[in-house]
Amino acid sequence: MKNRSPLSSKRILSIAITSTLLLSASASHATPDVMALLLKTDDMMRGSSSEGVMSMEVTTKRWHRTMKMRVRSKGADKTLVQILSPAKEKGTATLKVDKNIWNYLPKVDRTIKIPSSMMSGNWMGSHLTNDDLVQESRYTEDFKCDYNSLPTTADDFYKINCIPHEDAAVVWGKVEIDILSSDELPRAVRFYDEKDKLVRTQNFEDVREMGGQLLPTIVRVTPADKPNESTVMVYEQMTFDVDLPDKTFSLQSLRRR
Repeated sequence: MKNRSPLSSKRILSIAITSTLLLSASASHATPDVMALLLKTDDMMRGSSSEGVMSMEVTTKRWHRTMKMRVRSKGADKTLVQILSPAKEKGTATLKVDKNIWNYLPKVDRTIKIPSSMMSGNWMGSHLTNDDLVQESRYTEDFKCDYNSLPTTADDFYKINCIPHEDAAVVWGKVEIDILSSDELPRAVRFYDEKDKLVRTQNFEDVREMGGQLLPTIVRVTPADKPNESTVMVYEQMTFDVDLPDKTFSLQSLRRR
């Protein structure tokens, strides 16, 4: 038997390396599972637990106001939001535990449980609903989602269409999500009613590292029928995977300032 020539060996090695590189390139550009992308969207402000401070600026035709609040969450089922300023709103709080939601009103020292029928109601006069504030619905659990189109460049978007499951407690008829290819974070979410009419748009801006994670630090909500109005949330501080005991999310905690 003749020995294989050095040239042949080099060719075999070259082919093997080229094949490996091609396979790696193919894998790196593989389309991600749509639910994996949406899970990242669902949890980008959470982690296993999180604590942060954000401001909320509300602009309507009649007035303009800004509030600052502390937000704490644990998993997907526990959220506590407490108003820090202005003084007249300080101490107002919203608590979510599982499917139950309460508002605490310090002026009358009263805790009110929010019925499911009021989940779509505006929170603190903003363009956000009670559902938005506590993130009751999740794309990965309450919607059937598929790609509308795929990105062709790093600056392009995964465009995703989400239809709620029939038994899901969701007020929207359809949701469209644009996720940037380069960082796989959302840049726009459009909410439609059951008649396929656009109700509002939610834009995610100023992506930066905060609390060790890359996330949009500005969330802008614009109602479709009032384009000159908006609610803008700015995340000022965020810490993830913090130690939050369960008693943090109790009815007694609503009264703490």
